[in-house]
Amino acid sequence: MKTPSLLIVLSGPSGAGKGTLSKLLVKEMPNLYCSVSATTRPKREGEVDGVNYYFISEEEFMEMKAKGEFLEWAKVYDNYYGTPIKKVEEQLRKGNDVLLEIDIQGALQVKKRFSKGVFIFIVPPSIDELKRRIIKRGTDPQEVINKRMSCVQDELSYVSEYDYVVVNDNLETALEKLKAIITAEKCRPHRQKICIE
Repeated sequence: MKTPSLLIVLSGPSGAGKGTLSKLLVKEMPNLYCSVSATTRPKREGEVDGVNYYFISEEEFMEMKAKGEFLEWAKVYDNYYGTPIKKVEEQLRKGNDVLLEIDIQGALQVKKRFSKGVFIFIVPPSIDELKRRIIKRGTDPQEVINKRMSCVQDELSYVSEYDYVVVNDNLETALEKLKAIITAEKCRPHRQKICIE
């Protein structure tokens, strides 16, 4: 019996640990493909085009959007982000699980188009811890940090749209919970084609 491939969506406030957890999941689960989003935001130090994001101009982004090349797209913190649909479909056809680390706007779009996806919301243990993590990251100027923090309560209000919530208070524990969710989802009856003779 073939194990079904999953589309897994991770969302949560900036600084909740989505990126770190995504990298760890991909390391530990060989058949998990982490989708690379396109963005119009500037490249941060150490980021690699085609690995962290596809860094494109706003004009290129709008052309792709007009052609329907995104599974989802959103404007977040004054920049556009989108998931190229072609790679996602290609990986699912190959039987690989696909991980999307995307914002809430995008996740809700995916949910409308792909109701069998697994939607997981990552939350920090507290708002204070979230702010500490964003500041410690050292990648954003103060005005960006303020903007991100002002959006947190609104972002948390969408938690009921998700199938699961994982509190990232301990990285190893949060990772184990994510792996358990994926394992359990693969065992759900509606995902199985069972043939008993």
